[in-house]
Amino acid sequence: MEERAAFLIDYARAHGPVTVRGLFYAATTARMPGIEKSELGYAKVQSQVLKLRREGRMPYNAIADATRYMRKPRTFDGVEDALQSTAQLYRKALWAEAGEEVEIWVEKSALAGVLYPVTAEYDVPLMPTGGYTSETFAHEAVDRMRRTERTLVIYSLYDFDRSGKDAELSLQEKVERFGAEYGVPVEFNSLGLSFEQVQAMDLPTRPAKRKTVADQRWPYSFAAELDAIPPHTLREMVRDAIEDHLPRWRLDQLKRIEAEERALMMRFAEQVA
Repeated sequence: MEERAAFLIDYARAHGPVTVRGLFYAATTARMPGIEKSELGYAKVQSQVLKLRREGRMPYNAIADATRYMRKPRTFDGVEDALQSTAQLYRKALWAEAGEEVEIWVEKSALAGVLYPVTAEYDVPLMPTGGYTSETFAHEAVDRMRRTERTLVIYSLYDFDRSGKDAELSLQEKVERFGAEYGVPVEFNSLGLSFEQVQAMDLPTRPAKRKTVADQRWPYSFAAELDAIPPHTLREMVRDAIEDHLPRWRLDQLKRIEAEERALMMRFAEQVA
C-alpha cells in the first residue's frame, strides 16, 4: 500500500495537474500491486488519492477537475482596487493581428485542468465539450468569427472509442456546416486519439463496448482513453499544435510587450491612487 502511495504522490508531483483516471492508468502501466485494469482498480486509486490529499501528503492542486466551477461577477473594493487589479491581471491579446483563431476542443471536461496551463500561456480558447457538442455551443464558436475575416482552426481531442469518434465527427459536421452558412473558413484537425497513437505510445486499453447497435459498428476489439496519455505528453501535443501557428519566438516577443504595457498600467494606477 505504501509503495503505491509513494508512486501516486511522485507521479502527481512530476506530471500534475493530472486527473485521477490519469493516475490510475499510470499505476496500471507501472504494474502497481493491487491495481488491476478495471473499474475496481480505478476505485482503489480514487479512494487512495482522496486519503492522501486529506492527510496532506498530496497537494490538492495536483489533481485536475474542471467539471465543477463557480460563477460570480468580478467586484472591487473601489476605484483604486479596480485599477490595480486590472493592471496586475492585464493580458495582451496575442492573436489580435493573426489571420486565425486557434481553439482546442477536448471531449473530457476533467482534462481541461490538465491542458489549461498551456492554452492559457498561448491565449488560446479551451473548449471542453463533456461528450457530444451541442448545436448551440458549436454555433456560438462559429458565430463569433463572423465578419472577422479570420479562419477558425480547431484541434480536437477525443477518446479512441465508438462514442468518442462519433462525437468528434459530430463536432466537425456542425462547425463546418455553420462555417459554410456564415462564410467562416473552418480548418478542423483531429489531434487525437487515433489507432496509430495508441500503438505508438503503447497506451493501456480496455475492451470495446458492445452494448448497443452503434457500439457494434466499432471496428476494433479495444478502446483507449485520453487520460491514458501521460499529462506532460498531452500538454506537449497541444503546445506543438499551437506553435504551428504562433511560434515560440513570437510568443516571447509578445510577452515582453505585455510586460511593458502592464508596467505602464501599474504606474498609472499608482498615480491615480
